[in-house]
Amino acid sequence: MADRYRSNRSRRRKKRSPKRLGLILLFEVLLLVILAGSFYFITRSNRKSDDPNKHLGGKQDEKNVDNDNKDNKGEKLTPEQEEALKEQERIKQEMAEREAIIEEANKLTLSYDYDGAIDLIKTYQGKEGGYEVYPALLKAIEDLEAEKDSLLLYGGSYRSVTEFNHIFFHSLIADNSKAFDGDYDSVGYNMYMTTVYEFKKMMQAMYEDGYVLVSVHDLAKQITDEDGNTKFVPGEIYLPEGKKPFVLSQDDVNYYDYMEGDGFASRIVIGEDGKPTCEMILEDGSVVQGPFDIVPILDEFVEEHPDFSYKGAKGILALTGYEGALGYRTNDPTSPTYEQDKETVKEVARVLKENGWEFASHSWSHRNMGEKSFEFIKQDTDRWLEEVGSLIGPTDILIFPYGVDIERTMGHYSSNKYHYLKEVGFNYFHGVDSKPWMHLKDDYVRMTRRPLDGQAMLQFPERLQDLFILEEIIDPERPPMNW
Repeated sequence: MADRYRSNRSRRRKKRSPKRLGLILLFEVLLLVILAGSFYFITRSNRKSDDPNKHLGGKQDEKNVDNDNKDNKGEKLTPEQEEALKEQERIKQEMAEREAIIEEANKLTLSYDYDGAIDLIKTYQGKEGGYEVYPALLKAIEDLEAEKDSLLLYGGSYRSVTEFNHIFFHSLIADNSKAFDGDYDSVGYNMYMTTVYEFKKMMQAMYEDGYVLVSVHDLAKQITDEDGNTKFVPGEIYLPEGKKPFVLSQDDVNYYDYMEGDGFASRIVIGEDGKPTCEMILEDGSVVQGPFDIVPILDEFVEEHPDFSYKGAKGILALTGYEGALGYRTNDPTSPTYEQDKETVKEVARVLKENGWEFASHSWSHRNMGEKSFEFIKQDTDRWLEEVGSLIGPTDILIFPYGVDIERTMGHYSSNKYHYLKEVGFNYFHGVDSKPWMHLKDDYVRMTRRPLDGQAMLQFPERLQDLFILEEIIDPERPPMNW
């Protein structure tokens, strides 16, 4: 791996100051000044040549200066004046365009997308030609390339993608008083759910510790070699020194009926601002929108801290199918809103993907795929693809129900279950373990995930010591666990 590392010198990202950008643009400003001066002298020359009082001498000229300016306000410009003025406005407009494109490129670098930033600047086309003829754009690219060269593979924190953390959650508890009210479901919620309070604390702690969200598709990429064969290889994720890539996912983003009235969101919707948010049904039956689950909370956090996300990555939303998708009961053809709900899910999924979210199959029926037969898995998978995949779009990510893998082998997958799942398009397979491990094979990626739920925090706190100081994370309203 050593030959893939760049320089390990401790170099920090340099911030480009507005003053420095002003110096870069000085050349173009001078052009504008020259044109403005030309316009001035052309105007003065024309005015003097047309002045009927010029034979009266200098004093009379000075006396009539104000009158000349006032009279000329309504005069028609000469062709030379018009041309100079148009050229002056064109240069001003193009300078503003170049400043804007540099500013937009700098925004991309906040999420470490230096290639995208450089490519964006290179799309510029002005009257004189492409980006190559404009000093400000060339200098901006030079600065971006220098910053890019200062980054380290995986931030220098890991030697391999196999060391990355993949953490996961279920639906967040938005109202503790309803989830922890002592009824039958309270025990399960205490074991397998995380509260909004805890999730926010976790994200803040991970951000402060240098963690950066990445997509599994950046973590491991499928390439085609010289012989035309496809294979998976480690992604080359370059970050500032000390940053730590990680993957995040959420299971069962379906908002099941059993959760109704227990303090959870009821579905994902698109808010009036065009962004994904959640609905929640209150005690009186009224419906409100707000950040009641992971999607809107993480979206807002990344918007405030773009350096928490590599190229805009968010997380993976794993869906079953037996009670629809994203809170819509698209599993029931007898529902009066069946067709409308399917179209809504398509639109919500589209917006989520535009905002950096990815989707995964969590199977249709949420059954143990290690125990179930090949025929069962085939029928279950086909149904998921037909009822859910058709709505959210293609995905090659499979997250195993209960975290139970299709095989126990630590070698290469070989079962007919795997071959069928591969045949229908799945490449990334995710189970559950207490620590990170990963198999990167030519034909698939197999990666475990770490649960950050009540059971992990209360029963196995030692497993999370590398991520958090749990005393600062655990919700004070979380009840003790009854063993």
